[in-house]
Amino acid sequence: MIKFYESTSFDLRTRFETQGTLSNPKGVSDPVLALKASVNWVRALCLLIESEKITFQTTLQKYKSAKTSKLNEQQVNTVLEHLLMGLHQLSALKSFGSCESHSDIARVASVAWYYGIYDAGTAMIAAQAGGLQDTHTDTAREWYNQLIKQDNVVSPFCLKLSSLEKKTATQELNDYAYDPKVRLIDEPVNLNQAYHCALAYLSGSWKWWAERVETNIKKNNKEFKELKVSDFRTKRARVIRDSQLSRQGISFLHLAYRFRGKVNYRDALFLAYGLSTETYLGKFVSDLTCVLEAFLIMTGAFCCRRLGKELWQGFLRDIDVKRSFSLSPREVWRE
Repeated sequence: MIKFYESTSFDLRTRFETQGTLSNPKGVSDPVLALKASVNWVRALCLLIESEKITFQTTLQKYKSAKTSKLNEQQVNTVLEHLLMGLHQLSALKSFGSCESHSDIARVASVAWYYGIYDAGTAMIAAQAGGLQDTHTDTAREWYNQLIKQDNVVSPFCLKLSSLEKKTATQELNDYAYDPKVRLIDEPVNLNQAYHCALAYLSGSWKWWAERVETNIKKNNKEFKELKVSDFRTKRARVIRDSQLSRQGISFLHLAYRFRGKVNYRDALFLAYGLSTETYLGKFVSDLTCVLEAFLIMTGAFCCRRLGKELWQGFLRDIDVKRSFSLSPREVWRE
């Protein structure tokens, strides 16, 4: 008879870190460090938001000079559609708050958070310029071009880098008075720590996006391929690289996109594995809710100005009466 023995040495984290997976053949990152960094970024944002005291009324004041846009009916519908979807995601997050196990809901809450941010960002772009993008990276780029560059974003969502090129990005981080010694694995407990924690995530995202650009150049850039090199050590290769990097800025939607990749695609261990994971997640869902609600308040105020009061009020009345989810739009967009 064949006997089966339960192994006491099996450890999924060790396997993934040392042997890799098909999507990460060199090995996955330390899930505890990744978890702390992401949780602390959201905590930092929540602390900054609380200090800003973001309300619908104060944000309407920021946009008081915004003119009613001349959108066609389909463009208006795109704005309203994505406002509705963003509100629905926030309603889900608020409902998750009653769950006893944070680990059970952390991943789906993070996905709901990202799509709420994405939908709200899409609504702002459509209200500003009438466009709808094909991909999430296109949306992040257009949000930067149409909203960030036009100073139509409130703090702390307005942090940005105008270029991925090293010299420019480093100088702009210095201009923010960023302290590179700040560690994302340490939970921020005051505004100063929260500010530098947010900058640390911006800095890490700069390097992450720059690496994506470099990888794309190596794979697809005809001029780079003609050099017959594999890296950027030669002057000509660096010129090609820096030319591409200098054209791309990043802002909050780029950071949220990076967050989504970790949560939903790249790292199975993230949020789901480890005996200490639950202890790090006590404030996570409530912080996600705080950040998305503030982002939607900003979005609603901007879209209200761009759509005009009559259309905006009609939208609120209709959703309040006919919504199937629990959150009233007037709980978010309080006049």
